[in-house]
Amino acid sequence: MKKSVKWRFALIGLAMVFSLVSLLPNMPVFKQMPEVYKSNMPEKGIVLGLDLQGGIYLVFEVEGYKAVEQTVARSAVNIKKLLEKKNLNADVKAEGGNIIVTPASAEVRKTIEGTYTTMISRESGGVVNYTLSDREIKSIKDNANEQALETIRNRIDQFGVTEPVIQRQGENELIVQLPGVKEPKRAIDLIGKTAQLEFRLVDDAAPIAAEIPPSIKPAEEEELIKKYASKLPQDDELRFERRINKETTEVTKHPMLVTKEIAMTGDSLSEARVTIDSRFNTPYVSITFNTEGAKLFEEITGKYVKKRLAIILDGNIYSAPVIQEKIAGGNAQITGSFSMEEAKDLAIVLRAGSLPAPVKMHQNVTVGPSLGRDSIEAGKVAAFVAFVLVAAFMLFYYKFSGLIADAALMLNIFFLFGVMAAINATLTMPGIAGIVLAIGMAVDTNVLLFERMRDELKLGKTPRSAVDSGYDKAFLTIIDSHVTTLITAAVLFQFGTGPIKGFAVTLSIGIVINLFTSLIGTKAVFDFIHTKKEVRSLSI
Repeated sequence: MKKSVKWRFALIGLAMVFSLVSLLPNMPVFKQMPEVYKSNMPEKGIVLGLDLQGGIYLVFEVEGYKAVEQTVARSAVNIKKLLEKKNLNADVKAEGGNIIVTPASAEVRKTIEGTYTTMISRESGGVVNYTLSDREIKSIKDNANEQALETIRNRIDQFGVTEPVIQRQGENELIVQLPGVKEPKRAIDLIGKTAQLEFRLVDDAAPIAAEIPPSIKPAEEEELIKKYASKLPQDDELRFERRINKETTEVTKHPMLVTKEIAMTGDSLSEARVTIDSRFNTPYVSITFNTEGAKLFEEITGKYVKKRLAIILDGNIYSAPVIQEKIAGGNAQITGSFSMEEAKDLAIVLRAGSLPAPVKMHQNVTVGPSLGRDSIEAGKVAAFVAFVLVAAFMLFYYKFSGLIADAALMLNIFFLFGVMAAINATLTMPGIAGIVLAIGMAVDTNVLLFERMRDELKLGKTPRSAVDSGYDKAFLTIIDSHVTTLITAAVLFQFGTGPIKGFAVTLSIGIVINLFTSLIGTKAVFDFIHTKKEVRSLSI
């Protein structure tokens, strides 16, 4: 046997072993294998998409106007600090998307407008109303959508969902597909949590603070807010800490008067992780600030020693410890009545960053696993019928050469699934359609080769010469058709949505493997036959 034939068979053998090993995680025997073998093999194999294994399909709306209001609120705080630094007296407050400055002297206006050059101002009776330009509002909303997309993607990646689909739809909607999620409510809560972390001072010195009850039932929260709405100091607001009695599991709310001014936000976080309290064996979240945040935290804790600093996440107080001394090093703790899962999810959202604006769920569709099984069975039937019909045609029309083509076709499918398993590709219903199309292209390649061989035989060439000439003359045509289809698949993958990408993945893998099995695999068989004995006729 020629060396080139041996090497080609060796290459085919290696590809078969590779595919078999890659597909082991999808086989029942994998669970019975010793751990020493399993640790050195792929972990997942082929991953089924949402339409095949079930999961959840979510559509969220990013409330961009909230991001605009938050930007305006931060600007109002910065303007207030700027005026205080220059010893200029003016009342600055944010209302919706406006910043109202009273009184607005010429010096105050000059200071503000010299720093915030893009703001639009309207003056009336000594009061100036500052607003953002339409262009800046649009930019803030667009950035909010992009940042929300990346933040949700980071959270889901850390949550551990395999092959999620996360993409924008329209102007302000996000589509999230999570295949195989076993805890949909937990996943939805994790995605939808805004995770805006704030540090605010507790105003225990305000006279009204002594009147507010230390604890209430959760149902009494709204009533308490209405009762004290008109009595609160202008710069304060009510926030609540939720506590759970571990013995009775009773839930209580503890109202606190906190300043509207935010001393610090979670933008300066560099790390958040779950830690176990050694005294009570309960989890809490340990947070670490970056260099700039550490300096600011040290400055705040040094300035407000013996005062309480409330740690607030999405409007809810998690803890409000008394600052005993200046805290250097940039470390803090978020404690509460956490379960381990709640602590882990809180750490995830803090690490991934807060959403720039709240998201509102518009659609929540759960795809059941039974529907997925029906889709798999339908896909199996479609692929099997396609394979049988094609194999029967090749065998009937091309005789022994058709049998070689059918064997190559089986290897084609086996290698395709092996590569998909190796790269943990997601198999979807459109992906199964791509496999069926790849089968069709594989047959088309062999038909082209065999017709070329027939033409060469009609010219009076020997079987061996006809095979060689047939492959040589069909080579460029086959390469051309496969490359153009591969380019189309690449474009579909780059610009298509989730289902289209699933189709493009299986099609592109099938195309590359088809080149291998048809130009190397079948040719190796024909060369092997001709090296073993002198062939007088070719069954084709």
